[in-house]
Amino acid sequence: MSLLSSIRRWPPLNQWAERLDQWRFGTVDSTGPIGLRGEQAAARLLRKKGLVIVAANESDRAGEIDLIAADRKSRSIIFVEVKTLQTTKPGHPAERVDENKQRRITQAALRFLKRRRLLGTRCRFDVVAIWWPNPEGQPDRIDHYEAAFEAIGDHQLWA
Repeated sequence: MSLLSSIRRWPPLNQWAERLDQWRFGTVDSTGPIGLRGEQAAARLLRKKGLVIVAANESDRAGEIDLIAADRKSRSIIFVEVKTLQTTKPGHPAERVDENKQRRITQAALRFLKRRRLLGTRCRFDVVAIWWPNPEGQPDRIDHYEAAFEAIGDHQLWA
């Protein structure tokens, strides 16, 4: 008998393992708005991949960035746009990150790097797409697209 099967057979140990998982990677508030739940689920996914969440909902006059993460291995900063769809209509959530949205994210990222004096730091732009048709349950599918787009606009990032 494997350890995993013994954990599943003994409910108190299974509950303990679930609480440990929530403590390490965060929880998702099932009563919050769909956008907030999507961002929490995306942050949880990124933490499981070994990234450190630096900021959430970072905004200024240039625009808003849903999540900002740091990758210790590659020593880079990752700007993450989260798109959550609750409908069953055809279409991919990542398609909603159009050129205008990419331009606003690029400008907000540049201002973030300037404020923190991190202009020489490597960075990339990711998109996390989430399908969440049932508001009471868990997301049906989460896709993480690393380096989903390049910096665009008049003030591109060069590092």
